Amino acid sequence: MVHLRHLTLTLTLWKDKMHIWANSAANKNIGQLQLGTKNDVVRIKRLLQAVYHPRNYYLLNLDLEALDSERLELAKYVKLDVVMREFGNVKVVGKSDLVTYKGPTMLASMLHAIAVLLKVSKSWDWFINLSASDYPLMTQDDILHIFSYLPRDLNFLEHSSNIGYKEFSRVRPIIIDPGLYHLKKSGVFWAKEKRSVPASFKVFMGSEWVMLSRSFLEFCIWGWDNLPRTLLMYYTNFLFSLEGYFHTIVCNHKDYQNTTVNHDLHYIKWDNPPKQYPINLTLNHFEDMVQSGVPFARTFATDDPVLDKIDKEILRRSHGRFSPGAWCVGTTTLGKDPCIVYGSIDVVKPSAVSRSLEKLIGKLLDTENFRSAQCK
Repeated sequence: MVHLRHLTLTLTLWKDKMHIWANSAANKNIGQLQLGTKNDVVRIKRLLQAVYHPRNYYLLNLDLEALDSERLELAKYVKLDVVMREFGNVKVVGKSDLVTYKGPTMLASMLHAIAVLLKVSKSWDWFINLSASDYPLMTQDDILHIFSYLPRDLNFLEHSSNIGYKEFSRVRPIIIDPGLYHLKKSGVFWAKEKRSVPASFKVFMGSEWVMLSRSFLEFCIWGWDNLPRTLLMYYTNFLFSLEGYFHTIVCNHKDYQNTTVNHDLHYIKWDNPPKQYPINLTLNHFEDMVQSGVPFARTFATDDPVLDKIDKEILRRSHGRFSPGAWCVGTTTLGKDPCIVYGSIDVVKPSAVSRSLEKLIGKLLDTENFRSAQCK
């Protein structure tokens, strides 16, 4: 459980240490799911190159709609890359399931990924889900540096019990996901009956993009309490179940409800009034994205020019290469990739961009804001 005293100490330490190199092997690591579908191989490769760091763990998952040849191409890319083969920290799901975007199969796919990452590594501290249309707004050195100062049990997820109209569009309707029964993708089915709002637990909803702690996810997967399984059955018939499952668990259990940080760590723009999908980000949004202090943004169209600008001005990444970090000690002369030669993976060198994330986290964890935004 996160204590305000601990957070106050953490914030005090930031003032003195935030801009030095964090070079301890005890620094935190992140497990990442990158989810794509048919024709997403190029985007998944680019995203992986942009967010890769030897200390993290990555699971690449193309859903059943993607061709087997695409999965094979992705697996070959990972296997043949010198750096990823050396560290062995990137895995590709070989047998994928059908995913219905509005249905619980989306949640099932994510739970599967979490279970795999829990099995393949005991050293990651947080899990984050990304799609092929996501992209980082800062380097992994910047992100790992800031998170190295945070308590490991924090859970970043936008959430609220003030669901408004969603009571009638999400909570009361009953849906059936055909992906649970068929191999051909189609929309969800709607039942004629409605159900009442649950009385044994409070429903919370929010963004499907989360950064969750390992301890909380072990509870969700291995659940020594029955709450995760009970809610999994409830959300099986829930529209957009990924927008409520983890949020409802974390806020209905006394061991985790005080660990929440009410933010999804993504820069997202919506129409007014909002439509089903967010606006594709362009060069017009670049300055606002940079100033936001969040580590990720979505959604981006394939090869939009703004991605090249992010690569050049923020990530310092050349086409087809990893975003360089302190672990990359090779030379760039004659067009060489500096990450082919690597040093200690426990050393990170944050850039000035990390200060915007520092400012955002500091605001979110401020003693006047932290508790008031939790599970309300």
